[in-house]
Formats: sequence, structure tokens, C-alpha cells
Amino acid sequence: MGQACGHALLCRSQPPSSEIRGQQVFLRPEESSAPALTTRQSTTLSEQLQDALLRLAAVVDTRSLRVALRDSIQELLPSTECVCIYMLEGDLRLLCDDPLHELPQEGKIRSIVDQLKRCQCAGLPPSELPEKYRICLAAPLPAHRRAVVIPLLDQERDKAVAVLLVGCNPLSDQDELHLNVLEKHASVACVRVLAVQTSYQRPPLSPSPIQSHNALLHLNVSDQDYCELDRNILQLCGELFDLDAASLQLKVINYLQQQTQSQCCCLLLVSEDNHQLFCQVVGDKVLEEEISFPLMFGRFGQVVEKKKSITLQDISAEERRQLSSMLGCEISSMLCVPVASRATGQVVALACAFNKQGGQRHTEADEHAIQHCFCYTSTVLTSTLAFQKEQKLKVECQALLQVAKNLFTHLDDVSVLLQEIIVEARNLSDAEICSVFLLDRLSHELVAKVFDGGVVSDEEKEFRIPADQGIAGHVATTGQILNIKDAYSHPLFYRGVDDSTGFRTRNILCFPIKDENNEVIGVAELVNKMNGPWFNRFDEDLATAFSIYCGISIAHSLLYKKVHEAQFRSHLANEMMMYHMKVSEEEVSKLLVTGGIEPVKEIHPCFAEFTYTPRSLPDDTTPLCILSMFEDMGFINTYKIDLHTLARFCLMVKKGYRDPPYHNWMHAFSVSHFCYLLYKNLGLSNYLEDIEILALFVSCMCHDLDHRGTNNSFQVASQSVLAALYSSEGSVMERHHFAQAIAILNTIGCNIFEKFSRKDYQRVLDLIRDIILATDLAHHLRIFKDLQKMADDGYNPKSRTHRSMLLCLLMTSCDLSDQTKGWKTTRKIAELIYKEFFSQGDLEKAMGNRPSEMMDREKAYIPELQISFMEHIAMPIYKLLSELFPGATELYERVAANREQWTKVSHKFTIRGLPSNNSLDFLDQEYELLQSQGAFGSDDHCLNGCLDDADGGQGQ
Repeated sequence: MGQACGHALLCRSQPPSSEIRGQQVFLRPEESSAPALTTRQSTTLSEQLQDALLRLAAVVDTRSLRVALRDSIQELLPSTECVCIYMLEGDLRLLCDDPLHELPQEGKIRSIVDQLKRCQCAGLPPSELPEKYRICLAAPLPAHRRAVVIPLLDQERDKAVAVLLVGCNPLSDQDELHLNVLEKHASVACVRVLAVQTSYQRPPLSPSPIQSHNALLHLNVSDQDYCELDRNILQLCGELFDLDAASLQLKVINYLQQQTQSQCCCLLLVSEDNHQLFCQVVGDKVLEEEISFPLMFGRFGQVVEKKKSITLQDISAEERRQLSSMLGCEISSMLCVPVASRATGQVVALACAFNKQGGQRHTEADEHAIQHCFCYTSTVLTSTLAFQKEQKLKVECQALLQVAKNLFTHLDDVSVLLQEIIVEARNLSDAEICSVFLLDRLSHELVAKVFDGGVVSDEEKEFRIPADQGIAGHVATTGQILNIKDAYSHPLFYRGVDDSTGFRTRNILCFPIKDENNEVIGVAELVNKMNGPWFNRFDEDLATAFSIYCGISIAHSLLYKKVHEAQFRSHLANEMMMYHMKVSEEEVSKLLVTGGIEPVKEIHPCFAEFTYTPRSLPDDTTPLCILSMFEDMGFINTYKIDLHTLARFCLMVKKGYRDPPYHNWMHAFSVSHFCYLLYKNLGLSNYLEDIEILALFVSCMCHDLDHRGTNNSFQVASQSVLAALYSSEGSVMERHHFAQAIAILNTIGCNIFEKFSRKDYQRVLDLIRDIILATDLAHHLRIFKDLQKMADDGYNPKSRTHRSMLLCLLMTSCDLSDQTKGWKTTRKIAELIYKEFFSQGDLEKAMGNRPSEMMDREKAYIPELQISFMEHIAMPIYKLLSELFPGATELYERVAANREQWTKVSHKFTIRGLPSNNSLDFLDQEYELLQSQGAFGSDDHCLNGCLDDADGGQGQ
């Protein structure tokens, strides 16, 4: 970027002259805001995450849970240094077993945990940590390390059941996404393990065997009868070894039928959400499909609530009719006894006995016999049901992971992906029908292109509804799941479609699909639960988890489509660019047939001298001069470069430059010529390897390819495409110049390095990249002290570091080489540079920004800016060059002389910016007068300076 960068840096360095809460997968999630992902930051579930989730689904005890949590964190966050795990003990205590200690009830960690969301900080108080974890968690931590506090929540109780303290690197967006999913599954696992653990530790809350025995004594049960009852119940307990809940129920029900002398018995199990009763076994028959009905079904809900038994006389005729239908026989008598969990005291089942033999009514003794039975069997039964549920949950987790895998394999076509979502959602929830709508934000409509029957390809047949109407619109607007148990009684449901088609909609589960930013991008609607009266809490939790995968897959599919479209547009743009930059065979032949490669002495007698000004050459002769320099430096023979390839490369590079006032092809040619001068006059071959000199020369040719006349700061401020591509790496324009150079080398017939070995090819490209990036003067200022130290200590040509730094210094000196020419050239270059600067300043003003002083045509005082640039940038560079190469002393002296001339003419500069004719020619009058008086000695070489516009404008 040369002097432009130098001025920008001087303006900066010199005063002018004047937190996320994770959702729970199988618990009702709260609103959360997932971290946003940029295009580069688009993420899918990794194999490590899938392994971690499966591992958590299999744990059954606290010890294995701790191990699974620790292993999962260490796999998902490879930078993890330590993991400290606290598990809930009782209602408040959080205990860690390694080493055994309790999380303080007060302090910073406890306050973070009480906020019930993940927190990332620069360290935790050492006094709250055991010594083992202080080195990786205690404040203050190094800048590249973080302490992460992860509470695992029981959403129903709204409290933390476990806490993880993790020492790791700062979390990336992908880490946040993975932790969100892991926390959901980990929370479920913690709640499950703690429930199983407490079921064996907590004191019995239901009647104990002794209490049951005393109750029977009050009923005048004889000792002999009680002993018989005891023997029977012990025999039953010995037979309850099955892991299948239905088999256990068969044995318990058979025992109850014998003890109460009933025709039929059954267990009505209470669902976890206390909304449903379901029955799996009736008498000696295991039902093919479990029967379920609302908990508030008649008097049965009161039995659960009040924990008091009822008989046939307590239920209505409708309830009696439904029970008869379930049993397949008329009911003459009934006894319904609540069964309480000994762990929680909550009713977990209703034991029902029907039709006592002999037509008698059930007695109080029958009720206590049932209670006595479940004093011994309820724990086994509830544990088996819990185990069976966990097995089902494990299968569902595996199914959900398989769903994720299936969805993520269809990202290339959003229609096929939506069809896959419908199939998977219907299978997971056992729904009759599923529909998926995508939200069109432009038209504010929900669009359905995919139905259960297939994909609609004709846009005219798309089904569109307003995004704020109906059930789907309500969910899209609120972002909340909606479970409708009776569709016809819901005010948002429209019956017209059912009336016209004959289809009956019984119940609906509608849930939002959100992206990584927690924005609704679609809605899924499940209709008619097939194996139950309606969609239950488990279906809601499953839908919530499923929607996460749907959201990620749809967002990535749409992004995938945009990326493909962008690639196609990019390819098209590249094709158009290359077409217009294309060099014809006629142009190549004309360049080579003109007389072959002309010796440099025939170009001009002084062509290889520092005093020569290459800007005096006509523009159309410059490619041939490049070939002459390649030949004179021996590159063509040494590297067997094909002449046609070299000619085509030179012409392509020339066409790759735009025409801003300064950063154009003539600037690149001048910089390349100065590199040639360094080679001829300073003996570079004694300091650098041949391949490094070749890379330096090619870099000079390409170092400003496709320059737009604006600097790096402007690219970032204007949020240009180049800034989007390169701003995160720094040196925006320099990286673009290198990318354009590679694009030309990759063009057919332009690769001048095609005969290089693989190793040399990679090396020359690496060298070109590093050298072009060195043209950012910010880079030069960063390494200037190292360059000075290298000059003071002495240059070592065997040191790769010294050679690399020298290449950077040589590139910078080439880039600023116009300052080493005569006054007229230096003055003309200043004119061109400030034309370019002021054009950028005008653009910045149009954007509403304030340009820097040197870019503002109303404020810039050119002599002062030029003097400052020479004193602080140019002169130190050539001073350093003269210390390394004594032959470069004249360069430093000429820059100093030009600086002195700017001082002498500054009194004539009475304006800010450029004159109205954009010319600084008036400054030459005094210079020519002083020169005629012998003040500067002979300066014939100045005739080769930049030509004025009136003389042909080759300088531009």
C-alpha cells in the first residue's frame, strides 16, 4: 500500500498540526437465547456429542453419572483443564466427592448457581474452592483461560440438582451450542439418578408393614389369618424379579384377586404429570395397547388428590359404563384403593378390585389387604416402572439422535428435508398427520410446500396462511408450544376443513421451530395422537427437543442454499472477470514477436541505475520491459519459464490493475523496476536465495492487484465485501492482492511456476504471501525494532529469520521508491497520491463519516504531511537499508534532499488540499530557478520523471 498506508499510520500516531441459559431436553424449557452463529460459525452435532448423550442416557447411579459428566465435558471442550462436580444432597447441600466437600451456602459461586444459568468468568474466589481446583479455577486466570459455572436444573422444582465448575478456554459459539444440548440431557440424567437414589434412602411415608398389621388387628383378624397373609405376601415378593412392569402387575393383580376374592383386578397408573390414568394389565390379560383417560375422570381424580378409597356407590353411571367397557363385563361391586409411593408419599397408582365373589360387597378388610400388599410391593413396582420408563427414554434418545443424523444428511434440499421432518415427527409422536410451515418474513405468511402426501413443486400451489392467524399463526407469533386436547372446543381451531373433507381432528400439538438466535423460522403441527387420548407431557418434551434439531437443520439447509447460490454467483463473476481480463494469443504473440526480449541496455542506457525513473516509459512498453528484467536477472533460464506463459502472466497482471490515480499498473511497474535495481546494484544474490529474489520480484508486480483507491480502514468502515472476507485476519487489501495473484496463477496458461517441484512451488507461494502482506506499513512498524537489531548485530544470510525480515524491508523500500527519484517525480507522485486520498475522503463524507486530515481536501496541508511522512517513514527505511547495503546510501541522501525541497517550497503553499486544477506544477518554478543556480548540481535524470497530463500522462 506504500505511502498511503504510511500517511494513515502517521495520522493515528502523530498529533495534527491543529450470559445463556441451557434448555432441558425432556423438561419444559424456558425461553432462552441461543448464541448466534455467523456464516463461518455454522455448527452441527459432532460424534463426540452423540456419544456423550448416549453415555448420559445409560447412567443409573451417582458414581457413573459423575464419570459420564466429566468425560462428556472433556470430550466436548478439548481445552478443559479440570471439572469439579457437585450433586444435590437433600434440599440445599451441593456435595463434591473429589475431594469430599460442600459448596459454600454463600459466596460468588452460590450466587451464580442461584441465577440458574451458565456463567463464564475470569476466575472464582480461591476461598470457595478446594486446593486441588484453585490452579485452574481461582481468580485471576490468564487471558486465554476461563472458569465456567454450569448449573443443571430440575425445571419442575426450578432449582439446581447439580453444578459443574469447568476450567477451559473461552467458549466458542459451537461450544455454547453443544453445551446447550448436553445440559438438557445431563439435567434429565441427574433428576433420574437422584429420584432412584432417594427412593432407597428416604423413610417410608405410606403405611409400613407394622402399621398394616396393627390395622388388621383392629379388624379382629386372627393370628393364624395374619400368618397366612404374611406367608402369601412373602411368597409374592420372592416372585417379583421381573424387569418388565407388565409381568410384575400380572403377579400382583393375581395376588389381589385371590386375597379380595374378586373376579377381576387392575392397576390404574398415574402419569408423571398427574394428568392421566393409564392401564396396562386387566385381570390376567396384558393389553395390546394401554388404555388411558383423564385423571379428572369422575371420582378417580379425588382418590388421587385425597388419598381415600371409594366403592361402586361413589361413581356415576357414566363412569360405571366406561369401566364395564374396559373390563368387558358388568360391574356389581368395586373397591378402588390409592397406592402411595414410599419415597414421595404421592399416589402413583389406583388398585381396583371388581365383582367380589358371591355377589358381596368389598369390605374394609379387603381394603387393608390391598394396602398391606403394596406396603411390600409398591417400591418394587415403582422402581420397575421407572426403569422401564428410563429404558423407553433411552430408546427415544437414540431415536432422536438417529433423527438428527437423518435430518443432517438432507441439508442440500430444503423440500426433501421438510419431508423428512414430517416423517420423523409423525413416527416419534405416533401422530396421524404432520404439517410443517416455514415463516416467510417478507410477506408475513406461513408457507407449506410439503405435506404428508409429498412435495409441492409448483409455487402456485403453495399453501399460505397469515402468520398471525389460527393455531399455527398463534405459535409462530408467541414462540410457545400449544397442546390442544380437544380441537373442536378450542377458539383458534377452524372446523370448516373437517366439515368439507369428513376428517375429524381430535387433538393437536403445535410447536415452533427456532434457529440458533431463538427466532421462529417455522411451525410444525401434529394432529391426532394414535396411541392415546391426546398428546401428553412426554410428547411436548420430545417435540421441544426435536424442534431444536429441526431448527438447526432448516437454518443450515437455507444457509447451504445461500452459500451454493453465492458460489455460483462468485463463479459467474470470476468467469466474467477472467473473460474481460483474458489475454488473447494475438496479444501474447505480438508481445514476443515485437523483436523478442529486448536487452535492458537498449531500453535506456541508464535503465539499471538508481537515477532512472521508469515512469517515463510509455505504458504499452512496460510488459516487454518486465520480460527484459526477467531475462537479465536469469529467472527464465534458471527456472525454465516458458516465454508464452510468462508473457501471458505479465499481460494478465497488467489487466488486473484498476486505474486509480496512484495505485495502478504504472506504480506496480515502478516498484518492480526498483526491485530490479536493488538486484543489479546491491548484489542481492549474496544476501538471499535465488527463489527468494524471484518471489520478491513477482510480489512487486502483484502487490497492489485490483486496488480500488481506498485503504484498509475504509474497507472496514464501509463493511465492504473485502472486509467481510478478510477483516478478521487484518491487512484487508493486502490479502485481497495476494488472492488475486493466486487467481491469475491458477488461470490456464499463466502459471509461471508450473515446472517447480511440489516443495518449491509451496515455498514460492508462501514467500509471495508474506512479502505482499509486508506492504502493509503497520506490519513494517511492528518489525522495525527487529530490523534495526538485525542491522546492529550484523546480517546472517544463513538465518531464515534474517532473510525473511530482509525481504520485508526490501519490499517496503521498493513500494516507496518514488521518494528516491528526482524532485519532479516526487512532486508528481504527491499530486497523484492526494488525488486518490481526497477521493476516498469524499466517499467517507458521503457515508456520514469524518475523514482523517490527510484524506480531507479541505484540511490537508500537503507540504507538512509530506515532510512528516518522509521524516518518520521513508527516511528511516532507507537509512536502515544503507546500513545493511552501503551502496544504498545515495537513496537515503536523495530522500533527504526531497524532504528539504518540500521545506523550501512550503511557503508557496497557502491553501489546504490541491489547487483547483489539481496540479502542483507551480512548485517546480522555484526548484528550476535554484537548479539553474547550481543548488542541486546536475539533474539530467529528472527528465525521466513522471510526465504531466499534457505530455501524455504515462505517469498515471
